[in-house]
Amino acid sequence: MNMVCLDLEGVLVPEIWIAFSEAVGIPELRRTTRDEPDYDKLMMFRIDLLKKNNLKLPDIQRVISGMEPLPGALEFLNALREKTQVVILSDTFEQFAKPLMKKLAWPTLMCNSLVIEDGAVTGYKLRQKNGKREAVRAFKSINMRIFAAGDSFNDIAMIGEADSGCLFRAPDQIRKNYSNLVCTDTFDELLTEIENFLNGYAV
Repeated sequence: MNMVCLDLEGVLVPEIWIAFSEAVGIPELRRTTRDEPDYDKLMMFRIDLLKKNNLKLPDIQRVISGMEPLPGALEFLNALREKTQVVILSDTFEQFAKPLMKKLAWPTLMCNSLVIEDGAVTGYKLRQKNGKREAVRAFKSINMRIFAAGDSFNDIAMIGEADSGCLFRAPDQIRKNYSNLVCTDTFDELLTEIENFLNGYAV
């Protein structure tokens, strides 16, 4: 049986931290997993900036509530779900995701959670260390055949663990560092890669 595992931000929805950075006028918050491969370092940097600027979870959630999926993302996801099972594997947080999942017609999402004290973000809890890779590994252990796609450093291990996969709209540095991976830039191209994978499966 087949399954497709997709990253969320940068693939189906805009980068939340970039949108928040633009909304509050703090350019440093634009850093994402496309720029920083060390996730803990990135999150501690973000949490420190939030504290210094007295920004709390409701401030972020207000920005998220006004965000929309990337153009064509819902149509792509609907078309894909007609063909196979789909799971979103993301390093976003439960406290961020709900409005966006509603706009994507509630796909299955596995993500992390924030530690909140008096509305302030004080830390985070991983669902599991190397959660994307471990989820793919677990699905494979029950004889699922996995295609994975994402755009950031934190998607590389997931793609590598999958039976097949590709980058999607990855920045130049990631394309250069992982030139062995196919990189698609449109939902039509991504769907074609997935269809090729599905059609290569002998029942």
